[in-house]
Amino acid sequence: MKILLLGEYSNVHATLAEGLRALGHDVLVVSDGDGWKNYPRDISLKRTSTSIPATLNYLLHVFRLLPKLKDFDVVQLINPVFLSLKADKIPYFYHKIRKQNKSLFMGAFGMDYYWVKAGLDCTTFRYSDFNMGSEIRHSKENDIWIHDWLLGSKGKLNRAIAEDCDGIISGLYEYDVSYRPYFQNKLKFIPFPINPNKTIPIQSHHIDKVRFFIGVQKARSEYKGTDIMLRALRRVEKELPDRCTVVRVESVPFAEYQQLMNSCDVMLDQLYSYTPAMNALLAMAKGLVVVGGGEPENYEILQENTLHPIINVLPNEESVYIALRNLALHPEMIPEFSQQSVDYIQKHHHYMKVAQQYLDFWQSRFQSYS
Repeated sequence: MKILLLGEYSNVHATLAEGLRALGHDVLVVSDGDGWKNYPRDISLKRTSTSIPATLNYLLHVFRLLPKLKDFDVVQLINPVFLSLKADKIPYFYHKIRKQNKSLFMGAFGMDYYWVKAGLDCTTFRYSDFNMGSEIRHSKENDIWIHDWLLGSKGKLNRAIAEDCDGIISGLYEYDVSYRPYFQNKLKFIPFPINPNKTIPIQSHHIDKVRFFIGVQKARSEYKGTDIMLRALRRVEKELPDRCTVVRVESVPFAEYQQLMNSCDVMLDQLYSYTPAMNALLAMAKGLVVVGGGEPENYEILQENTLHPIINVLPNEESVYIALRNLALHPEMIPEFSQQSVDYIQKHHHYMKVAQQYLDFWQSRFQSYS
């Protein structure tokens, strides 16, 4: 098949493309590289700034690119906002791309209308980026997301594309359960892809001093709970300076991020998540132990009853502190969790297995509307 993957989140499309190509398909990845992370792509859609000249240059680039984005068997959008434009400017490009290709699918991989809506109902999740039990988590960033996605033009665009597209792929339990009440007949859960051939699992070794890795996006620290996790980690570091080392990384390109991660034993992931996302999955492929989202729902949607490698924590500082302190005091536990992490990725997230699941779903949708 001839496949166009449009947009990028955390290396999902670039890795999926590797799997699809390994299975013999013709794939074009067009994206902005997910901003400063600079993930690989075939054609760049990077916008340099929001100034008027930069905007005009970006629009001209997209218009010139449109003739190349035609005659594909499958187009998949990373998100309803798949271009670096205001949402009310995107429908023109969506309909143009939709019309000149055989089929179009949308990813439920991140921030969007249905995810925000589910978080705000305070019943879908025990906790999330948007709620803590029955209480809504208000912050400057959250309120912007709520305004943009629930009430603004992004939400309108999301609903329109979800209704119109041929199918929707959810990449995590949270996104799947957010879309399931509305699009059960056209929704498919497929795990995120990881290419283990690009990672070298760390060898089990005697660990005297545990190296903890935490990645920080300064603008999103409160939203992702990194601020709380870092406070807990600093407490452990202060209490047990001879038992642990902290590797703190802030907003660096993907290649440098990976190099720094490679030297560590444990990674701290998103605090309010039920599931490990791409960064955590990459760490697990390398054999790092992930402290973060590993709720029962994560294993249930994968039908996994044996491998439970993620050290799950509740979204509060004390829960994180206890988990990290326990690892620092008992590093002998790490090799077993490390091996389970590698096995878990091979079983559920191997890029070629995942790519085949995409192919099977796309083809099933061809049959349903042929």
